[in-house]
Amino acid sequence: MLVSPDTSRFLAARLLLGVWLACGAGAQAQTLMDTSAAIGVQNTLNQVQPGVRQVPGSMTVQFDACQMAPELCKDGQPIGTAPASPASVPGQPQPAQAAPAPAPAAPTVPAQTGQAAAEQTPAARPAPVVVPLTAEQQQLLLGAQAQFASGRFAQARNEFEALIVRNYSSPEPHFGLGLALYQLGDLRGAAFEFGQFMQFAPQRYEGPYNLGVIAAREGRYPEALRLYGDALALAVSAPPAARETLLQALATEQGRVKDYAALSATYAALRTANPENVEYIYRHAQTLYRAGQYADALPVTYAVLERKPSSLQAALLLADLYVAQGLPDRAVRELSAAAARVLTGTDRAALLLRQSALLQAQKNLRGALNAASEARQEDRRLPAAVVREAELLALLGQRAAAIRAYRDALALTPKSARLHGALAALYLEGNQYQEAAQAAQQALRLTPDASTQARAQYVRGVVAYRQGRYAQARAALNSSVLAVPDADSLLWLGLSYYALKDYASAVPVLSESVRLRPTPAARQNLAAALLATARYAEAEALLRGLVTDEAKNAEGWYLLGLSQRAQQRPDEARQSFKTAAGLGSSRAKDALK
Repeated sequence: MLVSPDTSRFLAARLLLGVWLACGAGAQAQTLMDTSAAIGVQNTLNQVQPGVRQVPGSMTVQFDACQMAPELCKDGQPIGTAPASPASVPGQPQPAQAAPAPAPAAPTVPAQTGQAAAEQTPAARPAPVVVPLTAEQQQLLLGAQAQFASGRFAQARNEFEALIVRNYSSPEPHFGLGLALYQLGDLRGAAFEFGQFMQFAPQRYEGPYNLGVIAAREGRYPEALRLYGDALALAVSAPPAARETLLQALATEQGRVKDYAALSATYAALRTANPENVEYIYRHAQTLYRAGQYADALPVTYAVLERKPSSLQAALLLADLYVAQGLPDRAVRELSAAAARVLTGTDRAALLLRQSALLQAQKNLRGALNAASEARQEDRRLPAAVVREAELLALLGQRAAAIRAYRDALALTPKSARLHGALAALYLEGNQYQEAAQAAQQALRLTPDASTQARAQYVRGVVAYRQGRYAQARAALNSSVLAVPDADSLLWLGLSYYALKDYASAVPVLSESVRLRPTPAARQNLAAALLATARYAEAEALLRGLVTDEAKNAEGWYLLGLSQRAQQRPDEARQSFKTAAGLGSSRAKDALK
């Protein structure tokens, strides 16, 4: 006779509150650095630059770049304007000597791309000739820049191109044209012009930085990382705001490749540039944690809390740091302390949920439930708190309370297939077959993930089996196994095959169930299927192991007797039947007659 396994298949979902890592300038893409103002480039070019030959020209025309385009300025200074005295960030590489590039023979666009121009070997090339703009050309440049600042990018493009025809060897028109083409969506053209800018202004960081922006936008992330590093190496004397922008861009790409050691160094540099920026301090601590430098991350995390005691992120990170160092009790206490400092009920709920997860990991289910219930009280509209409470109630065997909690959670998130699936499993556990089938069907209507689909089909299959609809049970359980192979689903699928008298199909399915989880019920059912297919010796070997582990298993002894009798060993069979009869097996008593 086959035996039914425990139908409890409730799988508690874990609430994951992992550390969120936003790198550098956040998830947003970098934007181009506009130093198209003459004061930002031309004045610097008037200084002596290695590798660049200058042709005397007219004076530089000054203008107020911030008045023209305030969105391109910070603290009243255009980004990229050369400061009065050099400023550097400790630990950053010194500016590399840029490769000299050849001057074009005529005012026409060279054939190679901007990137290719920047990467050519410099050894065989003469120094480029920089021809300063005349006073008339300066006025044309100002007009083109004004068109750009006003958002008339097509007109700006035309005016920059006209100026390049008159003076190809000045960097400012190339830079302005690159900005205009970028705004017009012509990334290839913009990259080419920034490459030309780099030929005539090889010591300027804006060229590689803007090429890095384009590379990142086109998905060429390793190249963007390299270009941002090149720009930073050239920006030793750049204004602090510009260096901060470069470091943020570098951090974004370092975070993308998960180079947490380098990223932590970049955030250390950002902290040096802006010591009281709490976001930089937090990101520094976070990247140290990701790099596995827990001891170094602790004081940095506390530095965040000194400046912002109510920081939820810092409190959660602090708990993670103590857990990582094998101190979960300390983490729980720190979360309790932080709950008194945060400013909103939602933040307190988040801390209590993390505390609940830690207590559950320590097998303290009652404490975990209390923390989850407190979280729910702090924020009654937070589904995660209700779900965790429901999960813990189920684990503690409080099925009715767990069902109520899941219903409350579904009132907040009615389209959650996962919650419908969990509720279906609880109904099945209580033999509420109609409710279980309805909840499972609802879960399947909501396009569930593979795990939820498997659970819902499992519930439908077991309900069908219990109601004697074995063909429907087989179909549903087969769908469950196809979604996620599971010992319980395989066991019930094997039972369905057996009930349909398809013993040959039952054996491999039940064998896989035993392989995944060799419970007594699975082993006993496999032995019954082996007997039904006349594989008596295999059944006997399996049953001997079963009765050795469970000496009072009456059905196991009875099946062992059947296997022995089928192999023409009546004395051994009679002894097994006697043992089974003594344990209460009526069928064994009949076999002894």
